[in-house]
Amino acid sequence: MSDVVTLATELLSIESTTGREREAVDFVARWLVANGWNVSLQEVEPGRSNVWATRKGGGVTFSTHLDTVPPYVAPRLEGNRLYGRGSADAKGLAAAMMVAAQRLADSGEERVDLLFVVGEEKGSPGARAANRLPATSRYLVNGEPTESKLASGGKGAQRVIVRVRGREAHSAYAHLGQSALEPLLELLPKLKDLKLPVDPILGPTTYNIGVLRAGTEANIVPGHAEAEIMIRLVGDVAPVKEAFSAWAGDKAELIWGSHIPAQHFHVINGFEVEPVAYTSDIPLLDRWGTPLLFGPGSIHVAHTPIEYIDVAELEASVDAYVRIVRTLLA
Repeated sequence: MSDVVTLATELLSIESTTGREREAVDFVARWLVANGWNVSLQEVEPGRSNVWATRKGGGVTFSTHLDTVPPYVAPRLEGNRLYGRGSADAKGLAAAMMVAAQRLADSGEERVDLLFVVGEEKGSPGARAANRLPATSRYLVNGEPTESKLASGGKGAQRVIVRVRGREAHSAYAHLGQSALEPLLELLPKLKDLKLPVDPILGPTTYNIGVLRAGTEANIVPGHAEAEIMIRLVGDVAPVKEAFSAWAGDKAELIWGSHIPAQHFHVINGFEVEPVAYTSDIPLLDRWGTPLLFGPGSIHVAHTPIEYIDVAELEASVDAYVRIVRTLLA
């Protein structure tokens, strides 16, 4: 196996689902120290730290996340694919960045930093903490699986809980209660009638009703019901909130959660360019320089039981990361 495939396999062998990143952080930090990097660990929460590795600074920072979604899936090399949790999202990319940064440093280009954060898959506490570090880079190359294309932009995200309250009663005398579930089920199909913003590059605002919660038992009229929705933003969140508020009216309460804005990214010649529909840590790392988004692998297999990365694409991404840095710093 090549250096990057070996390193990626070692990283994938370490379980680092969100909240359990410590062993992966220790592995990355030790590798970087052994290769001559100045390494700082920034504690985000007890037992959870970001890794920041520098030499001269003032140039380009490679950054991605070391946490993965559950459940852990052990790595296996099968044909021309490296399978395992995090192979595409995003520990395979972290390995490629490490090898690329080392190659640049060995050739005398030391204006490269590495920033590996925790918690991207759940609230991004690592990126929020990392933005308080004294960054000096002029460019930030963030890693997510973009199929080895430079992303021209990425949609933002806004969580919202739609909550309806009713009154519990014995189901044999349902008329004595007031179901919270029935009005919610009447309301949700009307979401498709909302007029939501469209961006010429990022496309339409979309939403996903991901979680439904209601009631306690089948023989009790449900006194509460709620739906959790993820909205993918293409611009200002204000008109989206206005549309959802008008839709909910006095029938439901809206509890707005975490928000990551949509963003357009820097691109350079020599790469295919395409927008992505998902969010990244980039909007939370605005002190780290002009952002670019690039990585091998496909988002379509990320978070699935068959997550994999093509070995040839992973190996080629090392050269691509080196080329991006040399172009930006030319």
